Order: sequence, then C-alpha cells, then structure tokens
Amino acid sequence: MEITVLLFLTSGLFLGWALGANDAANVFGTAVGTRMVRFGTAAAICSIFVVLGAVVSGAGAAHTLGKLGAINALAGSFMAALAAALAVYIMTKAGLPVSTSQAIVGAIIGWNLFSGMPTDPKSLTKILSTWVLCPVLAACFSAIIYKTTVWFIKYAKLHLLRTDAYTRIGLLIAGAFGSYSLGANNIANVMGVFVPANPFTDFNLGTFLTFSAGQQLFLLGAVAIGVGVFTYSKRVMLTVGNDLLPLSPIAAWVAVVSHSIVLFLFASQGLEALLSSHGLPTIPLVPVSSSQAVVGAVLGIALVKGGGGIQWRVLGSIGLGWIVTPIIACGICFVGLYFLQNVFDQKVYQSTAIERLDPAPTTSRMRDHQIDIMKL
Repeated sequence: MEITVLLFLTSGLFLGWALGANDAANVFGTAVGTRMVRFGTAAAICSIFVVLGAVVSGAGAAHTLGKLGAINALAGSFMAALAAALAVYIMTKAGLPVSTSQAIVGAIIGWNLFSGMPTDPKSLTKILSTWVLCPVLAACFSAIIYKTTVWFIKYAKLHLLRTDAYTRIGLLIAGAFGSYSLGANNIANVMGVFVPANPFTDFNLGTFLTFSAGQQLFLLGAVAIGVGVFTYSKRVMLTVGNDLLPLSPIAAWVAVVSHSIVLFLFASQGLEALLSSHGLPTIPLVPVSSSQAVVGAVLGIALVKGGGGIQWRVLGSIGLGWIVTPIIACGICFVGLYFLQNVFDQKVYQSTAIERLDPAPTTSRMRDHQIDIMKL
C-alpha cells in the first residue's frame, strides 16, 4: 500500500481517537463518575467491544452517511475526517461531551460546498431528525427503566450489599453492550467518509469467511477509538458522571442501558429487516450522537425524580457545543480543502456528470477556468 494512502488514513485514525476520548467515554461515564467501576476496567471493556461492534455491525449506519455526501477522493476524505477530529478535539479540550456525529456531518457539508456537489436533502433531514429523536428516546427509555428498577428493588427487598454487587455487574454488562452499540453505530463517523475511496480489498480467511474491505477499514478506526478511550477520556467521563447531575449507582446503570438501547436501535440492520418484513415503520440506520443519548438519559432520570439537581449551566454549555461543533467542522473542512488543492496540489474531489451539467460557478471551478484562459 502506498505511503500516501496511509498518510491520508491518519486523519480517520485521529478522528477515531477523538471519538474514543469523547463519545466513547459516555458508555462508562456514569459508572466511573459514581466510582462503581474503575477507569482502567471501563476502558478495557469499552475498547474490546467497540472493536467487535465496528467490525461485525458497522456497515449499516455508514450507508446513510454516504448518501449525505459521497466523498469520492481520498484527499477529500482525509480533510473531512481531519476537520471533524479537530472540532471534536477542541471541544474535548474544554471538557465537553460533544457529538462526533455532528462534527462529521458538518465536515461533509463543507466538502459538498467546496466541490459544488449537492447535499442530499432527504438524508440531511433524516440525520437532523435523529439529533432531536435520539435524546428524547433516551430520556423516555431512562424514565421507564428507572421507575421499573426502583419498584423491583423495593419489591425484592434486596440487602444493600447484594444490591451494590448486582449494580456493579449490571454496569459492566450494560457498558459492554453500550460499547458494542457505539462501535456499530459511530464507526460510520470515523471511517464512513473513506468508504467511497476505500484503498483496501477483500481477502479470504478461509473457505467460508471473508474479511471485507469495509471491515478492515472499520477495524483500523475501532482500534483508534480504543486508544482514545485509554489516553484521554477520563475527564469527559467525570463531566457526564458528576457535573451534569450527581447520580446514584442505580441511576448510573439506567443511564448506560438507555443510552445503549438507543445506539443499538439506530445501528441494527437485523431489526430494520425484521420491521420491514412485517410491514412496520423502520428505524433509520443513522450514526447518532452517543453524547446526546447519555445526556438525554440523565435528564430523563432527573425529570422522574422531580427535576431537581440538574446543573443547567453545564447543560447549556453542552447544548452550545452541539450547535457550534458542526459549524466549526464545516469551516475547517472548507478552508483545509482549499489549501490541499491549491498549496499541496491534491485532488480533493472527482468531477461527476452532475457537476459537468451544472455550470454554476464554485470557487474551485472558477479557479480552474481562469487557469485555462491563461493557458490560451
């Protein structure tokens, strides 16, 4: 494989690291924040199951993201991933659990604007609707699960020590499920922009087993996520686990389970096929925000308990981060593409039939036209 291809893939690895440092932390943030699970244990379990989820079930959500903007040049994919990673890193540095999903969507739109490619309105509407639906669903799930769990504990009359032991086990199991769901859903954010220009090829591991090009790509991204979890996620875990709303161990378990269910729903191709086969409305396979899911889950618990204790200033900062992140990613991507194409002479997009039929001038096409005139 050429060295240039590996260099272009580094931005995807950087974005994976940023996701691990930020979004992946939400899986165990409440557990670590309540000191029910040690950070080292949480990071190890999270990393293993993120890799499994990405490789086994990562293809579904990547399909919808590709429809938003099919970045058809490796240099363009590099800059989109780098722009999203820088936007997430800036927010992570501030200790805010921002959305990698929103960052990559902003970066793709930045590429569309620079290349003159259309942004598919149907895909954009679907993705934007999930940004509202995701925290709302998580809040609903957490409210129902919390009330049911509290009722069951009172009915069962468990000893305090036994309840504590069950809660620790439950947090570990829920964290493993959440990590798998995160890998399946959010790997599209990390490597989805590289799928149209994927440099890998399929190869057989045996008579009945094939390691596809997409799975190889997702494996690289998942490993980068794991590195991000180990190296830089502890601060964001504590922000979610303590600063937004102090949680009891039981509430922490409920938040993790609710968050995990939401991520799984938006990533499961099997569930989509099952609903479709019975003529039922399907859930869109879209990379949703892990941060939005866990914040929605925490708020659902808070509302069931009467709404007290919520740190509204922290919530406001998190909300502001969700708005600013895609704007920052879009701007960085647009400017970065300009430098890649004009300073480093890299092809950041391939011309398509739509572009050739559309004479509307864009920045890059106007420049190319001026060069042609100078040659004449």
